[in-house]
Amino acid sequence: MSPLSHHQAGGTVRARRQARFDRDVAPGVHRLEHASTNAYLVEDEGGITLVDALFPKSVPHLHAALRAIGRDVHDVRALVLTHAHFDHLGIAEELHRGGVPLWLHPADALIAAHPYRYRPARPRLAYPFRYPASIAILAAMTTVGALTVRGVREHDVLEHGQILDVPGRPRVIATPGHTDGHVSLLLSDRDAVLSGDALVTLDPYTAKTGPRVVAAAATNDPHQALASLGALASTGVATVLPGHGDPWRQGVAAAVEAARAAGID
Repeated sequence: MSPLSHHQAGGTVRARRQARFDRDVAPGVHRLEHASTNAYLVEDEGGITLVDALFPKSVPHLHAALRAIGRDVHDVRALVLTHAHFDHLGIAEELHRGGVPLWLHPADALIAAHPYRYRPARPRLAYPFRYPASIAILAAMTTVGALTVRGVREHDVLEHGQILDVPGRPRVIATPGHTDGHVSLLLSDRDAVLSGDALVTLDPYTAKTGPRVVAAAATNDPHQALASLGALASTGVATVLPGHGDPWRQGVAAAVEAARAAGID
């Protein structure tokens, strides 16, 4: 763990404003966690692909993470979004304006342009009352800028099955449900999949841990989200790197089985 955070790793929920940086959560893949949300730095000799963009106040933590691996922002060759929810979009506009190519599935273009104009399957306002442990998580997100995310309108297009010509050369796996354009990214040579919010190990809306699909408070189509778990299972990888929560290293098949058993709150 990097000195970005003074907190110790563990299985408890970390609803905090400080960032945490974990190197090599898979070979050449590094996790930057801020306010219980993950971004990943995928590294090869050609530079860095940043997967997801956290919050507006995550910028200094990204710079610190890059310094920790001997890089800087000029080494970021691409920003790939698993989806366009505000907690994954935070610094996308700033990076794109600075010249970093931005990749997104076109079905999420409307959300990317208008980060707060989406309707989940169930109203989210009741969730903090039903799951009070989530309040600290959501409050931390707010503190780091969750309500001030700028939209983006220009992007390159992701397509299912595409191998991106960016560092790490991830393969795009369509995993809709959480959003219409949600994708996961397969790193076959690293035996890992970046699952975004298609499968997480921490649900910010319930504070529940372990493999699961994000609650209907933030998921557009729960039935489709559960169906998309099959696409993740088909990758057969050992490591799942989720958009929220700790990495899962017991195989994607076991993660999918557990997520199906958990259902959607």
